[in-house]
Amino acid sequence: MISAHWYSSRLQVTSGEYPEMIYDFYGFPEELSQVQYPAPGSPELAEQVRSLLQPENVELNPMRGFDHGAWAVLKFLYPDADIPVVQLSLNRLQPAEWHFNLVKKLSTLREQGVLIIGSGNIVHNLRAISWEHIDQIGAGYDWAYAFRDQINHAMTTQNDDELVHYEQFGENAALSVPTPDHYLPLLYVMALREHDEKVEFFNDNLIAGSLSMTSLLVG
Repeated sequence: MISAHWYSSRLQVTSGEYPEMIYDFYGFPEELSQVQYPAPGSPELAEQVRSLLQPENVELNPMRGFDHGAWAVLKFLYPDADIPVVQLSLNRLQPAEWHFNLVKKLSTLREQGVLIIGSGNIVHNLRAISWEHIDQIGAGYDWAYAFRDQINHAMTTQNDDELVHYEQFGENAALSVPTPDHYLPLLYVMALREHDEKVEFFNDNLIAGSLSMTSLLVG
């Protein structure tokens, strides 16, 4: 699992046997802070990730829990919380191309049946949120729709250069990705895509003007 909400100054991976829940948000209904998702960790897989990513220095973190970017997704995919989960942090000091190339070292995990999930938003601008449209599906600014469509096209045509160098889309990109944390998880998924694998979108809506809920499967 690669979540936008573990954005750190170094590369880390969860290595605890039973990571705790992290409720890293505020201003939301209290019910969200009561959600439980007691998925086990996997120290063995964490060590394998650390080994595969060498010579990058990867810190095993036995104390780190699962943030809401992880459990909010996994709770619907595996509601019984019976699948071991390991979360990899995003190194905020590195450029997009570094992230894209880094995760390619984990390609053998897919061959072993490990599901790799990226959790974030292609369009994520909290300062521009239209609160009166927070619950309106399809409510998006023109620039948000434009950037979503540009990135979707880059994915369907497998244009890795446009995905990595998304800033080439100018103002659309600057407004949609004011900080890279929510965009980068997409690169971890796209970098592991084989040449003949298709992208299947199963949710492609915008809400609140400046948030995209685009969700997709590869393979």
